[in-house]
Amino acid sequence: MITLKVKLSKREYPIIVGDGAFDEALKTFSQLVSQKRSVFCIADSAVLKAHTEKAKKLSSVAKIISVKGGEASKSIKKFAELCSILAQEHADRKSAIVAWGGGVIGDLTGFVSASYMRGADFYQIPTTLLSMVDSSVGGKTGINIAEGKNLVGAFHQPKAVFTDMSFLKTLPKRQFSAGMAEVIKCAVLGDSRFFKKLASQKEKMSYNSPMLADAIVKACSLKAKVVADDERETASQGGRALLNLGHTFGHAIEHCAGYGKYLHGEAVAIGMVMVAVLSRRMGLIGDSEISEIVDMLKFADLPTSLRTPISADDFIDAMLRDKKSVSGQLRFVVIDSIGKTHTENVDKKIVKKAIADFQKM
Repeated sequence: MITLKVKLSKREYPIIVGDGAFDEALKTFSQLVSQKRSVFCIADSAVLKAHTEKAKKLSSVAKIISVKGGEASKSIKKFAELCSILAQEHADRKSAIVAWGGGVIGDLTGFVSASYMRGADFYQIPTTLLSMVDSSVGGKTGINIAEGKNLVGAFHQPKAVFTDMSFLKTLPKRQFSAGMAEVIKCAVLGDSRFFKKLASQKEKMSYNSPMLADAIVKACSLKAKVVADDERETASQGGRALLNLGHTFGHAIEHCAGYGKYLHGEAVAIGMVMVAVLSRRMGLIGDSEISEIVDMLKFADLPTSLRTPISADDFIDAMLRDKKSVSGQLRFVVIDSIGKTHTENVDKKIVKKAIADFQKM
């Protein structure tokens, strides 16, 4: 196993990566119980069905609360329901709350942890590739409302992340590909060598790929460094906002198409292509860089175009509601070259032209 550290201004926490990480989680929770602390685990119902033996072991040290996966669960209704369950089960300020599942479960559980009793200790056991390399690291938690994705939430860092790669054995192929979008995103935004290494692979990435562990560690390391430098995304330029590469368009796609039509990673993949086209429109990159990004996404079995067209006006309206827009200005992470990016406000007219360019591809 490999242990990475996310170093924050006042503390640090570990990301434990390896096939034995779940057992490490059990040891940690057993120690909490021995200290007379209660542990509650909010778990994806599909994960509970797929991993009955692990669920049995975890139930010996934690009260398990089953939640159906999917963006529909990231709601105010489900948030309130979980808080009520914790209260009924007499969870207190010393209780620990664990997320066991993918990004939806992690975001939802994290927000519950941040809010219940004004903040409970939070642990992550991610089970999808996307949550392993992205959402489980960094402490962004939240839920969706009708007006947009993740518009209600809080920064609430976990105490530890237990990334057990054995969960990927049962991960559906489409979900695995969605996770690769975030791996590729990390390479595009800040590691050209990693991008070239990914591009040199002759076989598609899978659970059995020799490079998978390295890819997970690379992506987590990059995110950990960015989060350490700008934990609450307050930097005026660059900083943690760079991790939003492809997400401004991606979140708009999810909102306009309806949550669940695209997996988050699929929407981010299309969003990366769109921001690459925007970057070309701004004179930052050329056709060759766009082709490299598109080819890598396609090789990972990710979509690079919309299944159903979305109008430029609908895109603009959705993006103006996104939390990354400021004072009515559209803000994007744009690409200077593969491995180098920056944040910039972009005029709506240029964005509309870029959307038109994308739709002609």
